Amino acid sequence: MTATVTAIGADENTAGTPDDGARLRAAADFVRHHDTATLLPLLLPGLAGPQLHALTRHLSFAHAALLVFPPDPATLRAELAACGLAADTPPLPSSVVRDRLAARHRRDAAGLDVSILRPGVRAADGTRRAVEVFALTVPPGSDLRPLAEHERAHQHEAHLAFEVLRPEPLLLRGLCALLADRGAAPDGGGYNPHENGTVLYFTAPAASLAGYRRVELYAPGDHRDVLAGHLADGSAARPAEQSGTRPSADQPAETLLRLLTGAWATQALAACARLRLPDAVPPGEPIDRAALARRTGTDPRALATLLRYLAMLGVVTAEGERVRLTEVGALLREDAPASMRPLALMYGGPFYRSFGALDHTVRTGETAFDHLFGENHFDHFARDPELADLFDRSMAASTRMFDPVPAHPALAAAAARPDGGTVVDVAGGNGELLARVLTAHPGLRGVLLERPHAVDAARRTMAEAGCADRCSYRVGDFADVPAEGDVYLLSRVLHDWDDDRCRAILRHCERAMPAHADLLIVERLLPADGSASLATAWDVHMMCNVGGRERRADHYADLLAAAGLDLLAHNPLPLDAALLHARRPERR
Repeated sequence: MTATVTAIGADENTAGTPDDGARLRAAADFVRHHDTATLLPLLLPGLAGPQLHALTRHLSFAHAALLVFPPDPATLRAELAACGLAADTPPLPSSVVRDRLAARHRRDAAGLDVSILRPGVRAADGTRRAVEVFALTVPPGSDLRPLAEHERAHQHEAHLAFEVLRPEPLLLRGLCALLADRGAAPDGGGYNPHENGTVLYFTAPAASLAGYRRVELYAPGDHRDVLAGHLADGSAARPAEQSGTRPSADQPAETLLRLLTGAWATQALAACARLRLPDAVPPGEPIDRAALARRTGTDPRALATLLRYLAMLGVVTAEGERVRLTEVGALLREDAPASMRPLALMYGGPFYRSFGALDHTVRTGETAFDHLFGENHFDHFARDPELADLFDRSMAASTRMFDPVPAHPALAAAAARPDGGTVVDVAGGNGELLARVLTAHPGLRGVLLERPHAVDAARRTMAEAGCADRCSYRVGDFADVPAEGDVYLLSRVLHDWDDDRCRAILRHCERAMPAHADLLIVERLLPADGSASLATAWDVHMMCNVGGRERRADHYADLLAAAGLDLLAHNPLPLDAALLHARRPERR
C-alpha cells in the first residue's frame, strides 16, 4: 500500500508512470482505508492534542483526487468501471484545474475542456467518500500529449481533500492559519461557479507521510474574500506558474479592489442584520424575494441588489427568484444558538465608525473610539443600557471558542476536590464561559465578578443553564477579586488594556489566589513567526477601539512573571484563540 500511494504523489520519470487505470485503483484503495482522524497526523507530522481535535471537528476527509487523460469519454467510463468506480452523476466543468493547467503550460484556458467526476467509494468504516477524477480528453495525435505526459509524471493535481463542515469566513481563515503553522504552504485555489464551491490548495509539509503532496480544503459556497488572501499568501511564496493561479497583469489590482471593498461586506452584513432579513426567511426553506421584501418592509429592487451581494458573500443562495439562508446566514438570526447578529450590529455600528479614524490612532497613538466619542468605550457603553446589552451579546457571539475550555485538567482537578471546587470568573461578562464550566462539572461552584448591569445579564444566563443555585456574584472592579477560588478565569480581558494595567490586573488575581489555585486565560495570540492569524486583525481592532492589544505568548509570560506567576502552557481554541495556563512558581 505504501509504495502505491507514494507513486501517486511523487515525482517520477515518464517511463515509470503508472497508467490511468492503475492510478485510479490506487486512489480508490487509499480512500477505502483512511479516515480523517488517522490521515491528518500522517499528512501533518506532529499534529496531536487540541490541534488534532480542532481539525477533526471541523474537517471531514472527502476524497483523493487525480487528473487523467482518456482518449475519449467511453474509455474513461470503462476504466472507472474496471476499478469499481461508478460515476452516477454527469460530469461538471472544472474551472479551477483548467486555469491551473493553462497557467502551468502557458495555454489558452478556453482550449482545455477539463471535467470533474466524483464516483463514490464505500470506506472500510462504512463512510461514503469519493475519488475525484479530473479528466482532460487527449485523443491520439493531439497536441495536448506533451501536457498529459508531464502531468502524469509530476502529478501536480493529485491531492487529498477535506470538506470544511461549517464554512464560516473566520473559521476558514483559522483553518488556513493552523495548516500553515503545521508546515503546509498555500498553493493556489479558486471558486467554481458551476457547483458554488471554493477550494483552497496547500502543499503538504516535506515530512508528510500521506503520500500526497497537495491538500485541498473544500468549502461549499462562495468564499472569494478568504480565497483572495489565500492566493496572496501563495503568490508571495512562489511564482504564478507554480501556484497555478492565472497569470495576469490585473491580478494585483483585482486583489486590492477586493480588499478595499471589505467595508462594503461589513455594512452589507450589518444591514442584513438590522433589516432582520435572516429572521424573515423560514429556517431551511427558500422564500420568494418579493415575499421577503413584503415581510421586511424593504424596496424590492434594492433588496434584490443586496441579496445578490449577500449570495456572493455566502450568506444566502439564489434559486431563481427565491433565496435560502446558508449556514453562515443562519448565524445572523436572532434566535440562532450563539447568534452572531449582535456582532454584526456592533462591527457595523460603533466600531465601524471608530475604524474610520484609524489613521488618527496611528498618527497620534490616541484610541480612535475615545477621539470620536469623547470617552472610552466601557464608559460610553455603560451610560447607554441598550448599547451595553448589545456589546455583551456581541461578546457572547464568539463563545464557540469556549467549547474545549471545560475539559482543561485544572478544572477537572478542582471538580474532583472532596468539598467541591470553586471557579472565579473575573470580569466574566454575561456568564457564558462560567455557565459552560459549571454545566460540565456539576460539583463545581462559581463566583462571577462584574459591573452591575453585566451581573444582571449573568444571573439570567446562569438561570437558563440551570446553574443559578451554584453561582454567586460580586459587583466590583479588578481590585475586588474574591479569595476563595480553586481556578480563576480571565477571558478576553487582558487584551483590553495596556501592559501596566495588565500587570495590575494579574497582581490582583495573584494576591487573591490561594497557594494551590490555577489561572486560565483566554486570549488570541499573535504568531511568533508573523504568519497569518485572526489575532493580527484583532490587534488593530483593540488598538483602535479600546486602547488595548493582542500579544505573543512570550509577552504574556513576561506579564505573568511580573505578577509572580508562571506561564505553564498555552493550547489552541476555536476561532484562533488560545487557553493559557498559569500558576505560582512553587507549584511547578
